[in-house]
Amino acid sequence: MKLYTYFRSSAAYRVRIALNLKNISHELVGVNLLKSEQQAAPYTEKNPQGLLPALETEHGVLAQSLAILEWLEETHPDTPLLPADSWEKAQVRSFCYAIASDIHPIDNLRVLKYLSGELNVNDEQKNTWYRHWVIEGFNRLESLLGDHDYCFGSEPSLADICLVPQVFNALRFKVDMSQYPKISAIYARCNTLPAFIDAAPENQPDAQ
Repeated sequence: MKLYTYFRSSAAYRVRIALNLKNISHELVGVNLLKSEQQAAPYTEKNPQGLLPALETEHGVLAQSLAILEWLEETHPDTPLLPADSWEKAQVRSFCYAIASDIHPIDNLRVLKYLSGELNVNDEQKNTWYRHWVIEGFNRLESLLGDHDYCFGSEPSLADICLVPQVFNALRFKVDMSQYPKISAIYARCNTLPAFIDAAPENQPDAQ
């Protein structure tokens, strides 16, 4: 498999963690978002959506991180990342969607570029925008967490895979994480695991 990735893409970061947790052999192929390589050939010939990540498999190329994560879960069931119980599985998915659908899309790079380039928003205003939507989301996510080691139990799940990259970005944009002790504890615990450490942005071949 080949994962088309960028070291600070939080969506690609999710998939890197999952591939590591499931011990799936893969090759990383860098696509530089700052140079807009994701919007030009040859990448768009692989993924016409022009977004990261994309996973190239023997069946073809699959885009969208949550679709990739679900496919990996179904095709590589060892080291499960979703609970067996259907209700518990739905709770994990709900948590993932709260990050991937409600926080990440309005704070990703193309939105920030539009704010700066088209709407002439200055850096301070752009960062305020970013923090606002992270705080809105984290306020709700914190309330959903119990007293488990990870988001929904004693082992990492897709919820932790989605949470960790979002916290990484929150720290980059100087969100006060002291407001979120449960999220912070899970983030710290995940980052003691080799699968998460290896997937971290600073440990990627294309890290700048």
